[in-house]
Parts: sequence; C-alpha cells; structure tokens
Amino acid sequence: MAIIGIKRLRYSVSDTEVARRFFADFGLSPAGGDAPGLYTLANGSEVEILPSGDPALPSSQIAGDGVHEVSWGIDEEVSLGALADNLGRDHALESIEGGFRALLFGVPFSFVLWTPRQFANAPDPVNAPGVVRRLNTHRKWRRRARPKVINHVVFRLPDYIEAGRFMRARLGFRLSDVQTGFGHYLRASGSNNHHNLLFLNANAHFPGCDGQLRFDHANYGVEDIDELMVGANYMVRRGWQPSDIGLGRHRIDSALFYYLPCPAGGEAEYGTDADYVDDNWVPREFDVPLFGYSHFTHNVPPFLETEPEWSFKYLTEAQVAEGIDHV
Repeated sequence: MAIIGIKRLRYSVSDTEVARRFFADFGLSPAGGDAPGLYTLANGSEVEILPSGDPALPSSQIAGDGVHEVSWGIDEEVSLGALADNLGRDHALESIEGGFRALLFGVPFSFVLWTPRQFANAPDPVNAPGVVRRLNTHRKWRRRARPKVINHVVFRLPDYIEAGRFMRARLGFRLSDVQTGFGHYLRASGSNNHHNLLFLNANAHFPGCDGQLRFDHANYGVEDIDELMVGANYMVRRGWQPSDIGLGRHRIDSALFYYLPCPAGGEAEYGTDADYVDDNWVPREFDVPLFGYSHFTHNVPPFLETEPEWSFKYLTEAQVAEGIDHV
C-alpha cells in the first residue's frame, strides 16, 4: 500500500468568513461552484473550510479550531483495499466517496484514490562568489505566493510515541527523524518529503502544549525563498499578523519556513527547500530538541536565546525498528 501524500485538509473553524479570506490571501485558489470554502492547489490537493459543528465534519477528539480531518491519497485501488482490510480488523470504517474514513488516536483520517496533477516549478539558479549560475539574468519578480502542495500536517498528541508506532506498523510510514521528548517526523511510503506528518508531544514544556490533542500547523510548499517572503509581505500588507520568528531554516529537515498565525486554527506555514529522502535516508535522534528546531531564525525566540548544544546521533536499524524516545 502506497500513501503518496496529503490530498485534502478539512478545517473546523469558528469564523468561516475570516478563515476563508485568510486562505485566499495566503495564495490558495477558490474552487468555485457550490463550495465557497473549498480551495485547490497546483497538484490538485485541497483545503476545505467548514464551520464548527458542520454535519460534513467527522467526529473527532481534537480540541479547538484547526484541521479536523486529513485525507491521504492512495496510488492504486489494490493498495486502498489492502489498507481497508488492515484497518478494518480493529477499527470502524466509514465508506466515503473514493475510499473510507477511520478515527485513529482521536484524529479522523480518510484514505482515497488520488492521482496528483502535474505542475511546473522553475526556481531561479543561485549565484555565489566564484560560482555563477545566473548570468545576465535577474531573478523573477513576484506579486504574491501561490502554494503548490501540502507538504505536511502537525498534531500535538498526548501519546505521540504510540501514534507514531501505529503509523509505521500499520500504515507503512517511515521514521525520518526524532526530537527526543518532543516529536516524531514521519514520511508516507510513496512520498519523498522528509515528513508528511509530525506528531508532537502534547505534554512537552513548549509554548502551546497543554496536554490536549490539538492541531498545530500545516505546511504549504512554495517554489523558493523569494516566493516565500513575497507571500509573507503580501499577508502583512493585507492586514494579517506577521510571524513572531520571521524567516528561518530548520536544521532537522533543512527547510526554510515562515509561520503565520491562522484564524482557522494553529498556524499556516510557507515552506521551501526541504530535504527530499527515500528509504536510504538514515534517521537521526536530536536528543537536544531545540538543536533540531532551527539552523537560524530572523527573530530569535525566547526559547532559543541561549544557543542549544550541538547534539544528535544516527539511529541504527535496530533502534529504528524498536522505536526510540524511547520508542
């Protein structure tokens, strides 16, 4: 069974009008027709904004506004059937168009057949002293960002370790990296993203962690740093609250990031230039979690005012198989 990525995120929100305006400014394209809260991205993935309590929203144990259903794309019908047989052994399955839905550790996950659309990306070559890759050609000028894909979704779970084990053992996800006591980064087997899913420790001593199951953020992929920052500038000019941290680069997956407070819940992240990996990637344990959080940030947050110790190690196959953290 090959899960190839995120097909749709369905948000449950208190104020749909404000949330819809946010995502339109963020760069998502309205689908039109009879679905005013539905937005599409270049690869055919979707974001849907629904009012809290809408009958279309599945039951969940997620507290507060945010993503209340993740729809995973499956590559082939035989894979979808095998997945249903697997989960159906000990979970109640609900039939939906194109697939089925299950409640896993309080989060509604649906699984549907999906063929992503092809789209074009053409990031500008980068010059450096002594290395000329762009001669007599200026970089593209942009007006705003247009995210192309949904790279990953993040939840805070009380039992994030057991949830990570389940995703690996039953759904074929791979462990990419671990931040000890903080989070597990998981990649769908049919994807090359460093991670499609991140489970954070809801009981960690970190801002926003209060022990409850909550949506944290979703990452929307743009072409390069220019599109990321043009998008950030556009959002501020449209009246949205800027990021407290600003532009930064994670160390754990090398990605550039810019987080925006999102009126639909949690944060919406512009992301680009992350690590792409396959089954040859060797997972690492960042036993000083904040070392993995960032290589740099524009505004240094309070939790990084003291530079963290440089500390990580590669995991052995046995450690990955057993899990760590300590899985």
